[in-house]
Order: sequence, then structure tokens, then C-alpha cells
Amino acid sequence: METINEWKNVTLDSLSGMGREMALAFPKIFGAIVILLLGWITIKILLFLLRKILKLAKVDMLNDKINGMDVTGKGDLEVDVIKIILGFVRWFLILVFLIVAADILDWKIISQEIGNLLHYLPRFFSALALLMLGFYIGNFVKRTIKRLFDSFEFGGSNLVSNLFFYVIVIFMSITALNQAGVDTTIITNNITLIFGSFLLAFALGVGLGSREIVADILRAFYIRKTYVVGDRIVIGGDEGTIKSIENNSLTLETRTGKYVIPIKDVMSQKVEIKS
Repeated sequence: METINEWKNVTLDSLSGMGREMALAFPKIFGAIVILLLGWITIKILLFLLRKILKLAKVDMLNDKINGMDVTGKGDLEVDVIKIILGFVRWFLILVFLIVAADILDWKIISQEIGNLLHYLPRFFSALALLMLGFYIGNFVKRTIKRLFDSFEFGGSNLVSNLFFYVIVIFMSITALNQAGVDTTIITNNITLIFGSFLLAFALGVGLGSREIVADILRAFYIRKTYVVGDRIVIGGDEGTIKSIENNSLTLETRTGKYVIPIKDVMSQKVEIKS
């Protein structure tokens, strides 16, 4: 009988304790719900006003510039700047109200972790801005170099412009990762090694492959000091008038027609100047 009474007392004490805890927790739960409801209404109002302000500021005009990049313009990805800004503001405010609700409920760990996330968000979005800036600068440099090469009628405009684009994007991406707090030491070392090897191979290839071209340009420089357009010369048994002197050839007009003579042949043969 005493055991039954003891169990009854323990049960009543436990239930009364739970009741007191629930009574103490109910105002906190109610307050947290009220804060979340007010936060939801506040977020709706602020997002509506912010959308109107961004529309009036014509921020959506940036969409054409960003989507006009080769990186996004050739794919199905469409960037909407206003949606990105509104999404960032929405989640920022949601996290703020969640912190307030967690503090009301005495959920210290949750509020602390969400607070850490809020402290990290500016670094993350600044890194994202740097990355977008890198793509924009890379596309601008790419288009400029391509137009420059095409205007001078140089070959390899696509190769050189794409090379500059990827170099700028890679370095800006590394900078963005550093801004985001990511350790890029290994990435930087590997990219430096690969980039240095590529530049060395490129320099050797260009140097070895273009030595004849450079030699012809130097020969043409000395040829122009000796001959001018309009001179009548005899070279290799052919007599004619110089019509043009290019970087790697000389055009000679004779009675039988026009001949294009390589510059190195002009330098290596005996030439008689008639007039």
C-alpha cells in the first residue's frame, strides 16, 4: 500500500512539474509564433516595396548585360538581378526573425549558429560579386582583343581572346574563394605551375616557329633602305619594276608578268639597279 501511494505521489509530482514547465513555455511559444507571423507580414511588405524601388531604378537593365556574356548567353541560364536581390533580402530577414524567435524560446545554440551564418553572408556575397565582376571583365577584354585582332586582320583572334578570358576568370575566381574564406594555397600553387609551364611552352613554340618570319621582317627592313617602290632592277636574269615590298616578299613587274620574290632570295642574290 505504501508503494502504491509512493508511485502516486511520484506521478502527481511529475505531471505537476510538466504542467508548470508547459505553463512557463506557453508564453514563449506564443511569443515566438507572434514574432514569426509579424516577420512574415513585414517581409511581404518590404519585398513589395523593394521590388517597386528596383523597378523604378531600372536595375533589370543589368540582365541584358549579364545574359549577354558568352558564359551565360550561349546556354539556357538566364540571370534575373531583381530576383537575386529579393531572394537575398528575403532569406536575410527570415534568418533575422528566426534568431529573435530562437532567443525568445531560449534556443541559444540555434540562434548562435544562425547568427554565425548571418556574419558569413556578407563575405559570401562579396565573393559572388567578385566572381561576377571577373566574368564581366573577362568578357570585355575578350571582345576587345577579338575586335583588335580582326581590325588588323591577324589570325588566332579566338585563341588569344579566349586565353585572356580564362586567365582573368581563373584569377578572379581564386580571389573570390579567398574572400569567401577558402584556403586556395594548393589551388594557387598548381595553377601557377600549370600556367608557367604553358607560357614557357608557348614562348618556345612561338620563338621556334616564328624565327623565319622575324628574319624576313628584319630582311625587309634592310631591303627598304636599299630599294624603293618604282626602282627598276635586274635579279636572277629577270628585269622589272618594284611594285611593292612586303614583310616577307617583293613584287616585281616584268614584261612577261608580275613575280613575287621571297625576301630571303632578294638578299641572297646579286641585284642590279637600273634606275
